[in-house]
Amino acid sequence: MKMKKKLLSTLLILVLIISCKKSDNNVINGNSNAPNPNATDVATQDFIWRAMNLWYFWQDDVANLADTKFPNTPEGITTYTEFLKSEDTPEDFLKNKLLHPKDRFTFYNSDYKKLVNNLSGISKSNGVEFGLLLIADNDEDNSNNNVYGYVRYIIPNSDASSKDIKRGDIFTGVNGQTLNYNNFRELLFSNADSYTLNMADIVDGTIINNKKNVSLTKEEGVQENPIFMTKTFNINGEKIGYLVYNGFLRNFDKQLNDAFATFKAENITDLVLDLRYNPGGSVNSSRLLASMIYGTKTKELYIKQRWNNKIQSQLDASDIEDYFASKTSDGSNINTLNLSKVYIIATNSSASSSELVMNGLAPYINVVHIGEKTTGKNRFSITLVDDPNNSSGPYVYSAKREKNINTNNRWGLQPLVGRNENSVGFYDYTDGLIPDIELPEDLENLGALGDVNEPLLARAIQEITGANAKRDFTVKTPIKAFTNSKMYTAVKDNMYIDKELNIIF
Repeated sequence: MKMKKKLLSTLLILVLIISCKKSDNNVINGNSNAPNPNATDVATQDFIWRAMNLWYFWQDDVANLADTKFPNTPEGITTYTEFLKSEDTPEDFLKNKLLHPKDRFTFYNSDYKKLVNNLSGISKSNGVEFGLLLIADNDEDNSNNNVYGYVRYIIPNSDASSKDIKRGDIFTGVNGQTLNYNNFRELLFSNADSYTLNMADIVDGTIINNKKNVSLTKEEGVQENPIFMTKTFNINGEKIGYLVYNGFLRNFDKQLNDAFATFKAENITDLVLDLRYNPGGSVNSSRLLASMIYGTKTKELYIKQRWNNKIQSQLDASDIEDYFASKTSDGSNINTLNLSKVYIIATNSSASSSELVMNGLAPYINVVHIGEKTTGKNRFSITLVDDPNNSSGPYVYSAKREKNINTNNRWGLQPLVGRNENSVGFYDYTDGLIPDIELPEDLENLGALGDVNEPLLARAIQEITGANAKRDFTVKTPIKAFTNSKMYTAVKDNMYIDKELNIIF
């Protein structure tokens, strides 16, 4: 029988503990399968290759990551060093040499601390969450197309919350410069702390500048509570709970459980879970949310993971299988509604852990999906940093080992390392989950979140109550955002795993 120690793979403060056999000390010492190039100018690329060789989901399928690619010989050392130098920047090295063609979501940051802070919902922000659209789609590469934005919501207690800007407002420029596909990144997502949005109106599908300007300032330490709104409606004899949940952040699990305690106390009969702007986050938070909806049935499988062959071969069923939970991470009893049906609002901005909840619940209850096809992200990641000698796990970030991270390389990798499947083995939704009731948001009738007349919520309520009122859900100007503000944070639409595993190298 093999002796095993606990491994905890996480992105935040959890520690990945890996035991090893003596013959495998090269892995624990961070040497992986590559020779030592002894070249300081390629240190970052060396870290990237070794970390990806060990953890990347597609390691077997990427020829440049093969264990036999660079033999530990003088010739191999030379070949490996030249390979590391083959691109001018670490970004190009990762993108051009190591990523699998199917990988749309692996990302990186030159400062790993930005990744860690964003996992707690902490960022430098002015508080405006927005989507971006093209004014015209007349260019194959979009290079000549102008861009406009619409406000999705305002983060409470942010700079924007005190300014004259609200959900549904439209902007076409920044600091007097018209937004287009080539400049929107620089104008909206640069390191500039302040900018002025040039506002506009929409009339019969036409964007018209209105000469209004809103000055905004980014502030450090803005923390978004993902539990944006909870409400209970009494409509036609039905008690309907409504939750707008904008991110799976594990440090808000208690508040999420408290929200369900309120729903229970109010004896709701139906739940509308609004994930339309939720790009994902913690896998464990998704498991807790699913348990709050369905039940604390700890013998029923929620999801299971599939890792690369190096990792998967060392895991047993208890490692890769996640069951519904009865307690939160702090030991509190989960407040569950024990529902047999849930109504979930999801759009093409709903990704990773949002889709995981929908897919994980599908074998057990009726999930009524209202909105649009989702993003299609079924794989999870971990945060990797340049800490190869971490006996708790090579390259996996641990807050306890901040001083051991290479001070000359603050890079953080967020590679896809595994795939999630539901209890019946379904995982093939990389093209997105298809809605049962298709209804995109309407730029000319966006409505207020939590208002019973907001179209997507109104459609869910109609489905619940069976009301026969002739409500017109015609969409005049459907929103077709090509990106949004959350995609330019350090975390983006990441789904990360935070659970204990038994593993041996």
